[in-house]
Amino acid sequence: MFLAFFTELRAAKVPVSLREYLSLLEALDQDLADKSVEEFYYLSRACLVKDERHFDRFDRVFAHVFQGLERMGQALGEAEIPEEWLRRLAERYLSEEEKEQLEAMGWDKLWENLKRRLEEQKGRHQGGNKWIGTAGTSPYGAYGYNPEGIRIGQDRNRNFRAVKVWDKREFRDFDDSVELGVRNMRIALRRLRRFARTGAPEELDLDGTIQETAHKGYLDVRLRPERRNAVKVLLFLDVGGSMDWHIQAAEELFSAARLEFKHFEHFYFHNCVYEHLWKENRRRFDEKISTLDVIRTYPSDYRVVFVGDASMSPYEITHPGGSVEHWNEEAGQVWIRRILDHFPKAVWLNPVPENHWSYTQSIALMRQLFSGRMHPLTVEGIDHAMRELIR
Repeated sequence: MFLAFFTELRAAKVPVSLREYLSLLEALDQDLADKSVEEFYYLSRACLVKDERHFDRFDRVFAHVFQGLERMGQALGEAEIPEEWLRRLAERYLSEEEKEQLEAMGWDKLWENLKRRLEEQKGRHQGGNKWIGTAGTSPYGAYGYNPEGIRIGQDRNRNFRAVKVWDKREFRDFDDSVELGVRNMRIALRRLRRFARTGAPEELDLDGTIQETAHKGYLDVRLRPERRNAVKVLLFLDVGGSMDWHIQAAEELFSAARLEFKHFEHFYFHNCVYEHLWKENRRRFDEKISTLDVIRTYPSDYRVVFVGDASMSPYEITHPGGSVEHWNEEAGQVWIRRILDHFPKAVWLNPVPENHWSYTQSIALMRQLFSGRMHPLTVEGIDHAMRELIR
């Protein structure tokens, strides 16, 4: 099993040496993993991975090789609802006619009723329409259906209707070394270029050398600063949830942007920007970056590109507390406007096909906030977005 782990890491282009593999085996002989799956995960990562950029590939190989072993972390985070209530016994699938008969409560009533259920509920429920349970039409629970509810104890999206998710969710960073499937994506990004010669004079100025040599009668070597793209770019990447369907396109753009721009920074968010951003998804709860600090740190001459499907509950944009994962004191649209006020050159790239945008209310809201500066995440869309940023 461990040899297969080693060979698959090499196949996934994680630069693991034989010496590091032997170090892992020696550590296992010393029982440093303490017979714990989680301890073995961290031990093997410490022994075999030398660069944080390879963490994501390591995680994927680890999950594949050791499939079936107990997953690390608590499924419900800090939720106090007993786990046995949330076990799925039967998923309920409704017809379109049955779905249309269900009505959304609205934001205020949804929270008011949840508080009441938490106070009153004493046992596990399944298949109903009121209590926190499974496989029913209640707004609270898992593996059922409601047009607007709070998802509790479900491992993935099923209907994309939840306005809050009461679970601990793990996202993965985008890989910035992906080989682009479409070379034209990089060519489209090159429209956003303004060259300038800055820094130390280290590059041979051939024309200047010839001119000065001819003028002075002896060899006079001239140097000049390297010609670089002076455009500065901030990339804000939506990650997790429905964006999992668009990982390849987002990673290709991420890779292209890192190659094309010398002055480049990226930040992650989920669904909508709020008071915090992060640089690494595995540490997003521990190493948060204040959005206000980002606004204060980077001057307004930075070009800003948002990448996301903008597909979420409208409450995440319009209401305080609307974030699907935490209680935000200010609505998402307040933070979007703060960013756009500071960075006037900003666009949104959306991986959802443009002909589907009119079906999603949150896309319309985000497009309105960006004054129509939303473009599809295609080569043509990127080209139009870059033209907009250099106006």
